[in-house]
Amino acid sequence: MAARTKARKRALDVLFEADQRGTNVLSALETRLQDSGQQTPLPAYSEEIVRGVVQWWVELNTIIQDASPEWTLPRMPAVDRALLRIGAWEILCNDEVDVAVAIDEAVSLAADLSTDDSPSFINGVLGTIAREAPALNAGE
Repeated sequence: MAARTKARKRALDVLFEADQRGTNVLSALETRLQDSGQQTPLPAYSEEIVRGVVQWWVELNTIIQDASPEWTLPRMPAVDRALLRIGAWEILCNDEVDVAVAIDEAVSLAADLSTDDSPSFINGVLGTIAREAPALNAGE
């Protein structure tokens, strides 16, 4: 597994954990950074993803919701919500990641970790975002 793929998975773990526990995402991230315990330390790219998602939380949620009018965010499986936030952030805020790679990585993680319908759902929503949503880091 490539380094960025592992980093995405670890970022997913942080976002999912915070969602399931109803805790602040940055608090969950800080806990992971300080108390890695038996796990390997959190990769720098995982931290970058989580902090980026949190920075653009409201905008990303709005864009995801606009790209998925049939499914509200609370109705989506928690893994899918987290993957969509990661994928949308990579597409809209991280110029270092090719759009196709961001989508493929999210779809692959969905295939491994979520429902049977999730890969096609994630692919469709992120494809819509890639085509229609403006970059969020413009002017920064």
